[in-house]
Amino acid sequence: MNPQDVKVVLGAGLLSFPVTHFDGNGIFQAESYRRHVEWLAGFPAPVLFAAGGTGEFFSLAPREIPDIIRAAKEAAGKTAIVSGCGYGTEIAIEIARSAEKAGADGILLLPHYLIDAPQDGIFEHVRRVCQSVGVGVMVYNRDNSVIQVDTLQKLCDACPNLIGFKDGTGDIGLIRQISATMGDRLTYLGGMPTAELFAEAYLAAGFTTYSSAVFNFVPKLAVEFYDALRGGDRARCETILKDFFYPFMALRSRRKGYAVAAVKAGVRLQGFDAGPVRPPLSDLTPEEEGILDKLIDPWRR
Repeated sequence: MNPQDVKVVLGAGLLSFPVTHFDGNGIFQAESYRRHVEWLAGFPAPVLFAAGGTGEFFSLAPREIPDIIRAAKEAAGKTAIVSGCGYGTEIAIEIARSAEKAGADGILLLPHYLIDAPQDGIFEHVRRVCQSVGVGVMVYNRDNSVIQVDTLQKLCDACPNLIGFKDGTGDIGLIRQISATMGDRLTYLGGMPTAELFAEAYLAAGFTTYSSAVFNFVPKLAVEFYDALRGGDRARCETILKDFFYPFMALRSRRKGYAVAAVKAGVRLQGFDAGPVRPPLSDLTPEEEGILDKLIDPWRR
């Protein structure tokens, strides 16, 4: 897919990040992963992000990412696959090129590693990654990498294949300024943890879609909420928030890292052998898995 094709499909529906499947020794399990991605691709999500944040990108070695992308492409059918990418500039370029070679339809550039950086440094980092590949690139504002409006404007001018902006800061003032300034030059994606909790505010700020982590294990529910949101059915959105998302948020908030670990537990509870999370994350306790099991019971596959 060319960058403009990816830009269009990014805004065409709900998005998600499949968890990465490991065995008990932390080795990538391609067959189990393919079965899970194939199941997810049967629902109306036009793009899946392989080796992304929910896919434990931060725990993967760069050499592992191409195998994950290839497995996702084999299983996804017509669903576009975007690869996670990140760390310092040289490593990010290496990952972006290897993901493109493995068949990724686009790149999601996660924050650079560890340090804060000035805007001109972030500009150069993103520019070099964009210019290292031919596929479309999305930037992700969060944590130590927050691109300001002027910097993003310069990047849009310098990088024709910069096609998307994802936000995980929750700074509604900034993101509204960005969507108003850049207009249809970019596709805008909500990227807060458990994005459904913030989806109404982001929709009002000009963000057409978001990435749903819970799509990993309750895709029917995730799609129903998305459809209700886009259809203006506020009452249905509130019911789903109260019945599922607020209890899930309470569980997710018990420990750091549960935004990923709870999703992976949900995938296991739906019958996929996703395995444990890798360190430095920790899995849910048996008691917490029992709480999650009851929560997802109405949405068994």
